[in-house]
Amino acid sequence: MDHVWVFVSFVFFTALVALATWLFTRREDTGSRTGFFLAGRGLTFPFIAGSLLLTNLSTEQMVGLNGQAFSYGLTVMVWEVVAVVALVAMALFFLPRYLKSGITTLPELMEIRYNSTTRTICNLAFLIIYATVLLPVILYSGALGLLGILDMKSLTGIQNDTTLLWLMIWLVGLIGAAYALFGGLRTVVVSDTFNGIGLLIGGFMITLFGIAFIGKSKHISWISGCVELYREIPDRFNSIGGPTDPTPFWSIFTGVLVIHLFYWCTNQQIIQRTLAAKSLKEGQRGVLLCGALKLLGPLYLVLPGIMAYYLATKLKVDGFENLMDKPDNAYGMLVRSVLPKPLVGFFAAVMAGAILSSFNSALNSTCTLFTLDIYKKHLRKNASDLEIVRVGRIFGWIIALIAMLVAPLLAGQDSIFGFLKLMDGLYAIPIFSVVLMGFLNKRVPSAAANFVMICGLVIIALAYFVLPLFGITTKTLCGNDFYFLGLVFLILVIVLQFWSTIAPRREGVWVQKDVGAVDLKPWSLAMPVGIALLILVIVNYALFADFSVWFGK
Repeated sequence: MDHVWVFVSFVFFTALVALATWLFTRREDTGSRTGFFLAGRGLTFPFIAGSLLLTNLSTEQMVGLNGQAFSYGLTVMVWEVVAVVALVAMALFFLPRYLKSGITTLPELMEIRYNSTTRTICNLAFLIIYATVLLPVILYSGALGLLGILDMKSLTGIQNDTTLLWLMIWLVGLIGAAYALFGGLRTVVVSDTFNGIGLLIGGFMITLFGIAFIGKSKHISWISGCVELYREIPDRFNSIGGPTDPTPFWSIFTGVLVIHLFYWCTNQQIIQRTLAAKSLKEGQRGVLLCGALKLLGPLYLVLPGIMAYYLATKLKVDGFENLMDKPDNAYGMLVRSVLPKPLVGFFAAVMAGAILSSFNSALNSTCTLFTLDIYKKHLRKNASDLEIVRVGRIFGWIIALIAMLVAPLLAGQDSIFGFLKLMDGLYAIPIFSVVLMGFLNKRVPSAAANFVMICGLVIIALAYFVLPLFGITTKTLCGNDFYFLGLVFLILVIVLQFWSTIAPRREGVWVQKDVGAVDLKPWSLAMPVGIALLILVIVNYALFADFSVWFGK
């Protein structure tokens, strides 16, 4: 009977979001290029914030980040709290410049600032990584999370783990593709917002029920359960990553920060929501609201993993001891153990929404990149809006199928979240260095940008895939993967700066033109709110900082 409750509540909440999304978007224009890819440039700040949050908060974080928290503790909050720094940079520096040029894709900006070759290189980098890494990771981690929560063996009668994994991946992939390819960006954004509300409620529920579960197990109150958790495993509540941590504290100021800046300020999957803003004011409000919500992220993306570690090592609850070898299963196990059965179905629906959000957002961005920057630019320059949308949908189905075939091959990774962040660095470092220097130094020529884009990709690819064959890794080179990425970024920036000095742009200083796409009047509170958010980031770290992991007691 419990499984029936779980299944019924899951189907009910999933169908409810689908119905609400259809009612909100059924009259929207999805036949034009702007309507399909940019929601008619009419998004207001609640939808921008909700879509940004849920596009980011998928199961590669809910499953993967909590899995890392199980293994390493609070230090992994670096992937939530430091994101606020990047969001402030997006609101105050990058977004005004993006909206001024009226771009639909980041590669489009590359052509405006540099040339068509830069645009093509950037586009191909995005397409390859999205198809072979991002989309498969979303599907794999999503399937893993849902299998852990829903207990699909009992629901379906299928006992083979591999068969269930393939089944769940294809189910999520097909539904997510339908959302993205039939509805366009508006459908994606609206469903994101509804699911975002459910995700926040569900995420906090897991934390609250988890603490209550610990308290009940120890015959103590809820508040005492919090104290007990901190008292028993204080080393798991240190915000400062030590030398052997995957994200040492000093990596925050190197590769980790650059990856955040790339992700929130230049990643097409993310910035497409902000490019669809009704005005700069609405865009800034939405981005900064997302930043405020990210400060709460550790409560439901890190603390549950720490609780699962406590249940496995201190209380030794049945089933949790197996997580020591499979930390990515920690979140699903915790949800299934602490939530009442009807709520398990609700949370599974929320999780499904999070998976679909990230998948359909990335898929929509992939279609945008291909149709506008490859098909329209190189293959059919006179293509109509109707043809562009039709080709985008066809290409989207092809990419979705590729992702569904690749996703099961990711089984066996030690940390799916760690794998994703390292792969992000492959294209994040060269792309972000070129975008940043393009704005900061108006004399950087297109030849320098193209050289840095290609060399950056090649250097990092060699370090990731070739040097390990000879026993050389990024850790042996620099002590940590993110130190290495930070070093590469610094080298690329120096090359761009040096090149602009000895062989500056032939056309002279680049001047950005205002195409009048939207109202560029900024939000009057953008600067003070941004500063307040940065102060809260420092406070978050200071409250849980113990530098003895570096300097001893």
